[in-house]
Amino acid sequence: MTCGRQNQRRAGLALAAAALLLAGCGQSAETKGADGAKDGAKDGAKGGAAAGASASAPSSAKASVAPLGPGEVRVGGEVAKPYSVTLADLRKLPQASVEVKFTSAKGEQRHTYQGVPLHDVLKTAEPRFDAAKKNGQLRGFVSATGGGDYRAVFAWAEIDPGFAKSQVLLAVSEDGVAFDDAAGPRLVVPQDTKGGRYVSELNQLWVGVVDPVVDGAK
Repeated sequence: MTCGRQNQRRAGLALAAAALLLAGCGQSAETKGADGAKDGAKDGAKGGAAAGASASAPSSAKASVAPLGPGEVRVGGEVAKPYSVTLADLRKLPQASVEVKFTSAKGEQRHTYQGVPLHDVLKTAEPRFDAAKKNGQLRGFVSATGGGDYRAVFAWAEIDPGFAKSQVLLAVSEDGVAFDDAAGPRLVVPQDTKGGRYVSELNQLWVGVVDPVVDGAK
């Protein structure tokens, strides 16, 4: 009976030791698992931050626009080939001349301007009008911005020789006197009776279409 009890006791101690060993292994695995999860979370956070920084970098790059040089005009908007043009560039292109009369704050003005048709300058940028729509170009407009954030808007039909009787010019000279290169060209609108759209120190021409505004209106 004594030997039997000793054997039972030894077996019980062996089972208890095995249970403690298994419990220790389980706790160690849980600890390692928790530590791994923490490390994974840290790595994930670092990776997410890096990915966020990487994703924001191109956006910042796209948002930054190179500053314009003196007298430079940026042509953009809904066009396939945005570009910029200077007075020196305009002087190399075929010229047109027009005599105009309009009223301004200084009274009646009479001048002779020489320059390049606005339609020719914008056509080079290849406006993206919807060819699937009848006369899709008639949905277009042009915003002209000059010195002091002065801005005027034109319907595309006003500058397209296929519709308009007169030509809107990017003038390079007035009454035979060339504009200063740093001042840029002047927009000349022969059909206007007032000089409000004769935009001086022109620096931006932006082509757009009215569809997004009209179709999204309530």
